[in-house]
Amino acid sequence: MKSGSSSVRDIKIEPMTLKDLDRVLEIESRSYGNPWSRGAFVCELTDNTYAHYYVAKLDDLIVGYVGMWVILEEAHITNIAVDPDYRRMGIGQHMLETMFEKAREFGATRMTLEVRVSNVTAQNLYKKLGFAERGIRKGYYTDTNEDAIIMWKDDLGPQKPEAERIKWMV
Repeated sequence: MKSGSSSVRDIKIEPMTLKDLDRVLEIESRSYGNPWSRGAFVCELTDNTYAHYYVAKLDDLIVGYVGMWVILEEAHITNIAVDPDYRRMGIGQHMLETMFEKAREFGATRMTLEVRVSNVTAQNLYKKLGFAERGIRKGYYTDTNEDAIIMWKDDLGPQKPEAERIKWMV
């Protein structure tokens, strides 16, 4: 990380709030050619009951973020990014491992995501974490018409007792 004594253990994963959006949008625009809009993030944070978004903080600086939808027993990673200045330090892996835990807490037993066919670095991380390729979405990325690889992780591990998992039905 920027500081010589920092490590991934110093990263705190916290729920994303509206006040985090300026920094999240900065990372989003540095990470993607066709970034999500502020409105898209606001909608996810305020209107989508299936959505769960988190930021990764080093001290008080947001260095990454991740979002997922949890619908019944399936979790779907909607987006993930790490500030380019903080990549290849384990932050993305730490965020995903935290999402496995959060998804289990919400009752999910498996997880899916899409990744650009050209993003081999991300594919390698996902495979390392137990995701497997299951299909292709042709022309999924509208900015370049690039295909997406659909990946699944079929076992997120033990679930919480069912009484604790039925939060979305209340």
